[in-house]
Amino acid sequence: AKAFNEQINREYYSAFLYLAMSAWLNEQDLPGAAKWMYVQYQEELVHAQGLVKYLMLRGDKVDLMPIEAPKKEWTSPLNAFEEALEHERQVTKWIDDLAKMAEEEGDRAARLFLDWYILEQVEEEANGEENVVLWGRAGDAPSGIMMLDVHYGQRGFSPDEIPHLD
Repeated sequence: AKAFNEQINREYYSAFLYLAMSAWLNEQDLPGAAKWMYVQYQEELVHAQGLVKYLMLRGDKVDLMPIEAPKKEWTSPLNAFEEALEHERQVTKWIDDLAKMAEEEGDRAARLFLDWYILEQVEEEANGEENVVLWGRAGDAPSGIMMLDVHYGQRGFSPDEIPHLD
């Protein structure tokens, strides 16, 4: 339960990080990229809530801790997306560590529950890698940045359905 509570805190931090990135991108007149990051913010909230629901189903205590304030500025859109990718790689490590702990403790229910998060991280890293490639290709070209921003603005939010929680 302690490790799950720590991951809940990390997921809420992730949400705040993406919200900060969204606000910064909006300040840079990139509403599409800002929207993309805002959708990430919404997804991270769902991920945190899934962990909360899991603990509640198990009858474990939910211990919400203070959330560290995220960084607020980046040097470029590419820099923001690079840092988002690095953050997702760290989240993958944390989820993997949590799954290993569940295995070591023989908690099969926790281990099975975490499978969804493990697969979600594969998607998050793949998206992050694609983002870095695309923003890197756009470089400083205004037309490339504008086209990419329009593309990113088409992303919508559809809440993830984490299995076995309803």
